[in-house]
Amino acid sequence: MARNKDLPSKLRRAKNSKQNRSVPNWVIRRTKGSIRNSPYSRREWRNSRLKRD
Repeated sequence: MARNKDLPSKLRRAKNSKQNRSVPNWVIRRTKGSIRNSPYSRREWRNSRLKRD
């Protein structure tokens, strides 16, 4: 079943979901808007899949 995931796969998914958040507002303010997005591009869960699941 799709809901049963092994631990390494689950950890990779957790790491990618943490990387998927936006940059905090205080960072944008402190850098005067030069840094607006995170070094990792935002990923939409329907449109792009992870390379190794």
